[in-house]
Amino acid sequence: MKDTKYYQKHSLIRIFLGYFKPHRRLFAMDMLCALAVAAVDLAFPLVSRWAMNNLLPDQKYMIFFIVMGAMALAYLIRALLYFVITYWGHTFGIRVEADIRSDLFRHMQTLGYDFYDRNRTGQLMSRLTSDLFDITELAHHGPEDLLISTLTIIGALTVMFVLEWRLALVVCLILPILLVSVITRRRKMSSVSKGVKVKTAAINAEIESSLSGIRTAKAFANEDVEFEKFSEANERFKVSKREFHKEMGIFFSTQEFFMSFLSVAVIAVGGALTMQGSIEMVDLLTFSLYITTFTGPVRKLVMFSEMFANGFAGLGRFAELMRTEPTLHDAPDAVDLTNVSGEIEVDHVSFAYGDDSEVLHDASLTVKPGETVAIVGPSGGGKSTLCRLIPRFYDVNEGSVRIDGLDVRKITQASLHQSIGVVQQDVFLYADTICNNIRYGKPDATMEEIIEAAKRAEIYDDIMEMPDGFDTYVGERGTLLSGGQKQRVSIARIFLKNPPILILDEATSALDSVTEEKIQSALDALAVGRTTLIIAHRLSTIRNASRILSIADGRIVEQGSHAELMAKNGLYAELYRTQNLGEKQEIS
Repeated sequence: MKDTKYYQKHSLIRIFLGYFKPHRRLFAMDMLCALAVAAVDLAFPLVSRWAMNNLLPDQKYMIFFIVMGAMALAYLIRALLYFVITYWGHTFGIRVEADIRSDLFRHMQTLGYDFYDRNRTGQLMSRLTSDLFDITELAHHGPEDLLISTLTIIGALTVMFVLEWRLALVVCLILPILLVSVITRRRKMSSVSKGVKVKTAAINAEIESSLSGIRTAKAFANEDVEFEKFSEANERFKVSKREFHKEMGIFFSTQEFFMSFLSVAVIAVGGALTMQGSIEMVDLLTFSLYITTFTGPVRKLVMFSEMFANGFAGLGRFAELMRTEPTLHDAPDAVDLTNVSGEIEVDHVSFAYGDDSEVLHDASLTVKPGETVAIVGPSGGGKSTLCRLIPRFYDVNEGSVRIDGLDVRKITQASLHQSIGVVQQDVFLYADTICNNIRYGKPDATMEEIIEAAKRAEIYDDIMEMPDGFDTYVGERGTLLSGGQKQRVSIARIFLKNPPILILDEATSALDSVTEEKIQSALDALAVGRTTLIIAHRLSTIRNASRILSIADGRIVEQGSHAELMAKNGLYAELYRTQNLGEKQEIS
C-alpha cells in the first residue's frame, strides 16, 4: 500500500493507472482482443467493396461466397473475443476495485478516533462500495472502449478519405461540433455526478443510522420520525438524480441529433455526387457501411465520457480520503514497548476534543507498577478522557503521558495497544459467534484458552446453556445476548489478551448485583500484579483499589484511600453518601 504522500503528490489519472500495474497481463489481453475487434470492424466494408467490385462482375460466385464465409468466421471469432473482453475484462476491473478497496480500508484503519468522531459510518461505507463500482466500470470499459473507438474512428476516416474525400470532408465538418458539445456537457455531468455521490453517501448514512437505532425507534414509537428523516434524505437524493438525468438527457439528445444528421448529410451529398456520375453506387454503399462502423465507436466514446464522469467523481472521493493524513503517527524513532512493568505517569496534561473547550486541565498522576487506581467523579468530568490518553487514542494538547518512563508518542501504537487491555462501558461485539468474539483478544488462541477465559469471566455456564454453545451467533452488535452477557464476553477477551495494563471503564456497569459480585473477584484476581485503572460509577466495585482519585470539571481534585477521602469530606465523600443513601432507600 502506498502512503498518503503518494496520493497527495500524484494526479487522479496517475493514481488510477497505478492500480493497473499488478494486473497488466490481464489488461494487455483485454486490449489485444479489443484491437482484433476493431480490425474486424474496419475490414468488413473494405472486403465487401472488393468482393462486389472484383468478384461479382466476373461471376466468381464460389470465391465470393468463400470470402463471405471467411468474414462470417471472422465475426464468430469477434464474438468469442467479446466474450473474453466481457468476462476477463470485468475480472480485471474487479481486481482493480478490490485493490482500491483494500488500500482504502487499510488507510481508514490508520485514521484516529477524531476522524470517526467527525464522519458518519454510512458515508464511509458509501465510499467503500457504491463509489468504487463506478471506478470498476471505468477500469474495465474505459481503456477498452477508448482504444476500440479511437482506432475504429481513425481507421474509418482514413478509408473514407481514400474512397471519397468529399464525403469524408462532410464527416469532418460535423465531427468537431459533436466533440465540442460532448466535452462541454461531460464537464457538467461530472460536476453533477459528484453531487449525486455526496447525496448517495448521505442517504446511506441515514439508512445506517436508522437501522442501527431501530430498536430505540420502536421503543419510543418513533418509526414515523425516522421515516421522515429518511424521506428528507431520499428527496435530496431524488433532486440530485433529477439534475443528473437532465444533464444526461441534454447530453444524449445532442449526440443523437448530430449522429443522425451525419448519416443524412452523407447520403444527401453522396446522392448528389452519384447523380453527377462522380461516385459509383458500390463506393457510396461502402461509404455508408463505414458511416455505420464510424457512428458505433462515436457512441461508445460518448458513453465513455459519461463513464469517465462517474468514475472520476468516485475516484476523486477515493483520493480525497486517501489524502487525509492520520492525526496520530508513529514517531520516526518510535520503539516497541517490551517487558512492561506498568508505571504510568500523567504529567501536567491538558486536552480538548478538536476546537471544543478543554476537557482536562493540567492533570497530573503517577501510578506505580501493579497498583490499582480507581477514578470516580460526576459524568462529563474527564474520567474516560484521561483513560483514552493513556493508550494514545488521542494526543494530549499539553504535557505528556509516559509508560515505564517512555512518552507514549515515542512508542509504536501497535505495541502500546497490545500492552493495554480496555473494557469499555459501551460494549461492541461483532456479528459472529461467541467463540470468535472472545478469540478477538488473542487471534491465535486455542479452544482450551477460550474456555478458560470464559470461565474466569463467569460467562461459561451461560454459554453452555445456549443451543450452539460457543458457536452461538450473537447478532448485530451482540443484540441476541443480554447486557450482562455482552459485558462478560468483552471481559473474557481481556482475560485472553492478558495485558500488563488494564483499563476498566465502568466494566461492570451492565451487570446485575449478583453477577457483578461473581465477576468482581475475577477482576480482582486479574488485576493482581498488573497496573489497573478502574473508572467506577458504583463505588462498591473499587473497595480493593490501592488509591482513589476524584475528578471534576477536568481536574483531579483529590486522591487517597477510602478512609482518607471520607475524612476530607470532599467530592468522594459526597458521592459515597449519596450512593449509600440511594441503596438504603432501594432496600427499604
